[in-house]
Order: sequence, then C-alpha cells, then structure tokens
Amino acid sequence: MIQFPDIDPVILPLGPLAISWYSLSYVVGILISWAYCVRLINDFSKEQKNSPSAKNMDDFISWVVIGIILGGRLGYVLFYDPVKYLSDPVEILKTYKGGMSFHGGMVGFIISSYWFSRRNNINVWTLTDICAAAAPVALFLGRIANFINAELYGRVTNVPWAVIFPYSDGMPRHPSQIYEALLEGMVTFFILWYLIYCKNALKSKGMVSGVFLICYSVFRIFVEFFREPDYQLGYIVQYFTMGQILCLPMLCIGLALFIKSKK
Repeated sequence: MIQFPDIDPVILPLGPLAISWYSLSYVVGILISWAYCVRLINDFSKEQKNSPSAKNMDDFISWVVIGIILGGRLGYVLFYDPVKYLSDPVEILKTYKGGMSFHGGMVGFIISSYWFSRRNNINVWTLTDICAAAAPVALFLGRIANFINAELYGRVTNVPWAVIFPYSDGMPRHPSQIYEALLEGMVTFFILWYLIYCKNALKSKGMVSGVFLICYSVFRIFVEFFREPDYQLGYIVQYFTMGQILCLPMLCIGLALFIKSKK
C-alpha cells in the first residue's frame, strides 16, 4: 500500500481566495497546449488552405476557456446532479465547490470551435485536429490535480499500489486518477504525436480528432471499472457508470471521423 502524499490542495491562500493545484493545472495545461498548437501550425499547417495561424490560436484561447468552463459546468449539472442544482440554481454558479464534466466541456469546446472557425474563415477540422493533439497535456495535469485533491478515487482493492485517500472511508483504493493521467494523458498524447509526426495525419482532416475521441473513450471506459462511481448516481443497470455511458456516443463519433478521414 502506498502512503498518500501530504500535499496541501491549496498552494497559496489569499484571504477569501486561494491558488490551488486544480486551478493551476487548468492554467498551465492551457498554456502548454497553446504552445504545442503553435508548434504544430508552424510544422505542418501554415501552408494548408484555411489553416489557423499562430495569431488565431492566441485569439482562440479565450473562446476555449469560456466553452470548456460553461460546457463542463452545465454538463455536470445536467448529467450528474440535476435535482440538486435545478432545485437551487444559485448553486450552479458556485464552481469553486467543484463539479465539472469532461463530456460537457467537450461539447462546449466543439461549439466554440465551430463559431470561431466560421468567424475567421478557418477549416474547423484542422482547428480541432490541432487542439485534439494538445488536449492530452491538459488532461494529464488535471488528473494529477484530482489525485492531489484526493477526489475521484477508485474502488476498494488489495493491489500493492493501493492508496488510502483522506476524507474517504479509510479503505485502500485504486489511484484511478493516476490511471487516467497515464492513459488519457501520456499514452494518448504519444499516439497522436506518432500519427502526426510519423504518418502526417494532419493532412487527413478529422483523423486526429477521431483518434483522440476513440482513445479517450476506450481508456475512460476501461478505467471506470476501477473508479468509484459518483455517490449521487451509483451504478447504471448495476454495472456501468455515467462516465461510461457518456463515452459511448463519443466513441461512435470518433470512429465515424476516423473512417471518414481515411476515405
């Protein structure tokens, strides 16, 4: 069994406000992802028709942040705890208490990408492919922050690397946040890097976006078998979680994009 690291989730308290590892992961993840997107544009896309420029990516950051936060929050409200939030709508605004949905954030990102592409005469698939290649960086940092916060932990287990998380029931559990960081973050990043730099996948519009959706969905569905389900929902049809159910349409869309890009 592994001892949980004694790391304060708050890096710097500033009176009523505070800088936390979770908020820092958002900021650093977006900045590193932006830098990688600019690198991809310079290496592959700047000569392609209707490709985003480095300046476009500068402008797109604010669209991404708004889309992800609004989509992620509304997705959590609708998918994970609608009764609580619809009975007290003021709670929706209290994002500092946590509660973000990746799938909702993905919808927000897609909408903001579509609007931004239309306004700037950019090919939307080229834009989403570039962003999809960089997304695993932010996912990796976000899951590490989840681990530091001792949230979204796994199911009870007796594996040697089990962790007893604070604020839990004291039972050793799977560090499912680390599983997701490695699979959805590192493994997915290097799969996409290989496709882009070794197979020139950015020329096949929609391929990188499709492979990202496939990888995320497959890895998330797999890890959910080791992750404790949300307490307010529990299991769906006795075996599955809401995260797994929401990944199924994402997996189908990813497969459709991949097949379309191959043609």
